Amino acid sequence: MKVAVIGCGRMGTLLTSTSVAHGHESIGNFDIFNKDQLTEKADVVIDFSHRDNVAWVCDYCKETGAALVMGTTGLQDEHMNAIKALSQTNPVFFSYNYSYGVAVLRKALQMLTPMLEEDFDMEMVEKHHNQKADAPSGTAIMLLNAMDPENQYKHVFGREGMVGKRGKEIGISALRGGTVAGEHTVYYFGQDETITISHNATSRQIFVNGAVKAAEYLVNQKAGFYTMDDLLAE
Repeated sequence: MKVAVIGCGRMGTLLTSTSVAHGHESIGNFDIFNKDQLTEKADVVIDFSHRDNVAWVCDYCKETGAALVMGTTGLQDEHMNAIKALSQTNPVFFSYNYSYGVAVLRKALQMLTPMLEEDFDMEMVEKHHNQKADAPSGTAIMLLNAMDPENQYKHVFGREGMVGKRGKEIGISALRGGTVAGEHTVYYFGQDETITISHNATSRQIFVNGAVKAAEYLVNQKAGFYTMDDLLAE
């Protein structure tokens, strides 16, 4: 398949080289500053760049019929609305994290939380490299939604000052430093016991491998909105 990658940094370079290593044809790396050079029709677009690219990438996919694998984080409602609108006419794969391990972690949290929430306090800590722009991470938000799908808890993003006694809440803390590819740890604090479940990424390659696998899956699908759950079911 012909692959267009959005983003010209380290992640974009890895996505392109891995796509080629899997036998696919790269038509280049693009960003908002050179988007006019994307004149060839791609079979699939992989975007792990910046939310400023979402609008024109969706326009390109709609015009050409290309499938879209979206992994950009820090999206707002307007960006998600554009992506979901595109899925009415094009195959769209969306995830904040393309690691199989994180997909399994999400499933585990969906199962564990209802069994523990009455007697355990829940907290999450995520760690990323010092170049990451958004906090908390998209993966942390995804895991939080798995734990609290109906928004029954107050979501506390960091604490400072006289915060008072803990209420019905889930705390999320973000740490930034060095070259950490991504660590997400969920704590269930009970009376005299603690359950900890964690996923550590040691390189970006695990996300790249997942994204290429998602692209290979997506090009054979009809228009629709696909997630890691669909890929796990394969």
